[in-house]
Amino acid sequence: MRHPFDIDRLSSWLGRNVRGFGGKLDATEFAGGQSNPTYLLTSGSHRCVLRRKPPGALLPSAHAVDREYRVMAALAGSDVPVPHVHVYCDDPSVVGTAFYVMDFVEGRTFWDPTLPGVGPRERAALYDELNRVITALHSVDYEAAGLGDFGRHGNYLKRQIDRWTRQYRASETGRVEAMEKLIEWLPRNVPEDEQTTLVHGDYRIDNVIFHPTEARVVAVLDWELSTLGHPLADFAYHCMSWRVTPAEFRGMKGHDLAALGIPSEHDYVAAYRARTHRAEIRDWDYYVVFNMFRMAAILQGILARSLQGSAVSPEARETGLRARPMAEAGWRQVSAMHAV
Repeated sequence: MRHPFDIDRLSSWLGRNVRGFGGKLDATEFAGGQSNPTYLLTSGSHRCVLRRKPPGALLPSAHAVDREYRVMAALAGSDVPVPHVHVYCDDPSVVGTAFYVMDFVEGRTFWDPTLPGVGPRERAALYDELNRVITALHSVDYEAAGLGDFGRHGNYLKRQIDRWTRQYRASETGRVEAMEKLIEWLPRNVPEDEQTTLVHGDYRIDNVIFHPTEARVVAVLDWELSTLGHPLADFAYHCMSWRVTPAEFRGMKGHDLAALGIPSEHDYVAAYRARTHRAEIRDWDYYVVFNMFRMAAILQGILARSLQGSAVSPEARETGLRARPMAEAGWRQVSAMHAV
C-alpha cells in the first residue's frame, strides 16, 4: 500500500464498531484518485470501503471526509444513489488520520467520457442517466434531509472564487498568466442570479458507479467538495468535458460525439433544463469558465502535493501539470465570449 496503516489495530476497531466484521482483515488500496486514500476491506465474505484523509500537511478545508460521510448518510433512501455508510472515526490512533467506512458497491466505472467498448445506444442511455441523477441531486430538499447548515446561503460564486484563489495561492509553484487573468476577471463578472441547492462539486462520469449491465447509476462517490451552492455552477463543472480535450483533463472535445451516440453539449444542457423546468439558462459560458478556473486550482494543489511527496496517486505530478493548460483553456473561453 502507498499509505499503509496498522491492519490489526483497524481490525480490532472495526470488530467493535461495524457489524459483520470479525476475524482476519485484508486491506487493498485502490489505484487512481488524487485526494483521499481509499481501501477495499475484506473480512471473510464481508467487503467494505475505507476512505481516509491522507497523511502529512494539508491545505485548509481540503480532504473533508467528515463532510463526505455526512452527506451520504443524509441522502440514504433518496433519488440520489449513494453507498450505505457505516461509521465515521476522527481518532487518528486507528489508521493515522480521520476516516469513514461504507459499503463496497459492485458495478462499472468509466474513466474515459467517450466510453470505449460501449455501443452508441448504450452511451446515449448512460449519459441520460447521468443527467437524471444530477437533476435529482439539485432537487433534494436539503432542509428536510438535515443539511440546512451544510453550507452558507447566497454569494456562492464570489465565495468560491475567493476560496479557490486562496487555495491556488497556497499551492502556487510558478506564475501562470492565464490564471492571473481569470483571478482578476471572474469576480468582476459574477452573474446576479442567486440559487441554492445541494451540489456535489465533483460530479464526473468517473465519480459514479453504473450497474454492471444496466444504464443505471448505483452509486455517486467522492463527495468531498459537496456543499450548498449554485446548481448551474455544479452542472457546468459536469459539462466541462464537452469543452476540454483528453489532454487538458478527461475531455471529449475533438471527438465525433454524434457517431459515438453521446449528446452534444447543447442537447445535454437542454435535457437538464427540461428536467429542472427552466425556460432558459443565462450566463452559461461564465459558469463553464468559473469551473475551468476552479479545476486549474485543484490541479495546482495536486501538483504541489506531488512535489511535497504527499500525493495519493503515483500519476499526481502528470495530473498536476495540467493546471496551466486548464487555466489557458478557461481564458480562451473568456476571449471567445468577448469576441462575440
